[in-house]
Amino acid sequence: MDVAVILLTLIGLMYFAYRGVSVLVLAPILAMAAALLTSDFPFLYALSNVFMPAAANYIKLYFPVFIAGAIFGKLMGASGAARTLSAFIIRNLGPRHAILSVVLATALLTYGGVSLFVVVFAMYPIGAETFRAAGIPKRLLPAAITLGAFTFTMTALPGTPQYLNTMPTIPFGTTIYAAPLLGLLAAVMMLSLGILWIKYRAQKAMAAGEGYGEEKDQNQHESADTPAPGVLMALTPILLVFVINFLLTNVYFKMPDVVANYQAVEATINGTWAVILALGTAIAFMLVAFRRYLFDPNQHVFDGSVGSLLPIFNTASEVGYGAVITALSAFVVVKAGIAAIDIPDLFKVAITSTSLAGIIGSSSGGTGMVLALLGNDFLSTGINPEVLHRVVLLAAGGLDTLPHCGAVITLLAVCKLTHRQSYGDIAVVTMAIPLLAAFTVIVVHLSTGLV
Repeated sequence: MDVAVILLTLIGLMYFAYRGVSVLVLAPILAMAAALLTSDFPFLYALSNVFMPAAANYIKLYFPVFIAGAIFGKLMGASGAARTLSAFIIRNLGPRHAILSVVLATALLTYGGVSLFVVVFAMYPIGAETFRAAGIPKRLLPAAITLGAFTFTMTALPGTPQYLNTMPTIPFGTTIYAAPLLGLLAAVMMLSLGILWIKYRAQKAMAAGEGYGEEKDQNQHESADTPAPGVLMALTPILLVFVINFLLTNVYFKMPDVVANYQAVEATINGTWAVILALGTAIAFMLVAFRRYLFDPNQHVFDGSVGSLLPIFNTASEVGYGAVITALSAFVVVKAGIAAIDIPDLFKVAITSTSLAGIIGSSSGGTGMVLALLGNDFLSTGINPEVLHRVVLLAAGGLDTLPHCGAVITLLAVCKLTHRQSYGDIAVVTMAIPLLAAFTVIVVHLSTGLV
């Protein structure tokens, strides 16, 4: 009966989130409901002594990464740098390679540290124009954008500064370059299979006489005449993030004197520090170099800072809900069921990670829950922490884009499309292919020891 209660609250979380109810309100209510119905502990105790400490701890660990990433993304978008880079790639590859153009342009921005939501808004007008010129159905555009933003650049490529890739660095003691060969293998699989799928779908639709599907938006190019930095200047902030992050991670934070300083205060090197400093430097550069392109720099910084609050509080609320669920006695039965499956531990890690991400409808929410509640259990299996880092993220990037995923709902709204029109292709490139890549990586590691 208690397991049924857990399932009921999880279904409620998915259903009401899909209906647009804020997870900030939904998660604590459902967490208290689960405690009340199971009678494991008082429902107000669940709120104050389980939910809130877990949520607060998540914010404590990751708030600097969220706010730095949000400000960086806001300045890249507001200055026109994101638009410049996207247009440059698409212009040089041309309409014949429209799908590849949109995917690569999106991937460059995402791997450069621009937040996923900023990328969605930056890529839609340019991607829509490219698809229209090539005669490719617009309903396939969300799949191309999600392939570039929500898959290999988010979970697989070593060194990506997306905050999701920084999350395992604290509990596992890794860096954002963890398991580089496995990450590259997964990235190649996601990119190549995703491109092949979207091309196949486009060719099939066009052969049947289907075109773009609508006239181009009248307001689509309103921002095209706005002054923006050149390509090299627009690329500089991304290069700064890459170079500074690499040097701090692989040189500075490995110097004996630096390590000794932190050991003297009984602290370890935090894997998020390099990313925070790299993003901070890039932000300072943009505030100076892009000043003529920024209408109101102070307002942009403020908007970016405020823009970071809802994502981190949403995710923290999801983590708090997960803390309550896992504190229930019924969850012990669920864990025991997964543990009893006669498969290697690394497969159990992947199954747990993708299941929780799917339940929450968020890769970051699922990862936060997994790391906070099961991270120590994973480490106790003796699996290489770098492999754990990469597998947890790859798996979390699987079922995270179920229909109630907030990022998917936002993307479809921006593209003015519906789930019925576009979700099937989104599911293939963001769930089926990433999960195939995740389990392929596990098989390769178990067979060869590759990291």
